[in-house]
Amino acid sequence: MVSLQTPPGDLGWTAAEFSLPDLDGTPRRFADVAGEAGTVIAFICNHCPYVKAMIPRFIADAAELKAAGVGVAAIMPNDFHAYPDDAPDAMRAFAAETGLDCPYLLDESQAVARAYGAVCTPDFFGFDAAGRLVYRGRLDAGRKDPPPADAPHELRDAMLAVATGQGAPETQLPSMGCSIKWRQG
Repeated sequence: MVSLQTPPGDLGWTAAEFSLPDLDGTPRRFADVAGEAGTVIAFICNHCPYVKAMIPRFIADAAELKAAGVGVAAIMPNDFHAYPDDAPDAMRAFAAETGLDCPYLLDESQAVARAYGAVCTPDFFGFDAAGRLVYRGRLDAGRKDPPPADAPHELRDAMLAVATGQGAPETQLPSMGCSIKWRQG
């Protein structure tokens, strides 16, 4: 397992459009998952210990964001042929076991992960209502262990600020996780 940090945010670019199947095979586009007040796109997978550690916190924060009009979707970018723990059946099981309550999309070609510049799981991208990137940082201070009880919910707080017109914070700390498992060739 290779751990990577996301690069410093290159903010302001417009979300790349996509059409990816959800767990039922229904194609979903960015516009389908976008919220009126903003959108979070999270690149995650099923087997990464960083994702497994943060998924309950992500689900709780996503519920608050959705209530504030921020759309949330997760995308699985790994080569599941080489890493079968990330295959579609495993994605369905992971979503059911964890209670993941947002669209969980499969990026089999890895084109969307490349278009967004995703490098690890988890990797978070927060967009404003116009679809411009305003947040590229971590969920919170937790890694494979939970964060301190008084730690801020960085992604949630940033996107709630965006949703209320305050804008995202200038200081954004990088996410850290397992490297995306790119297809060979």
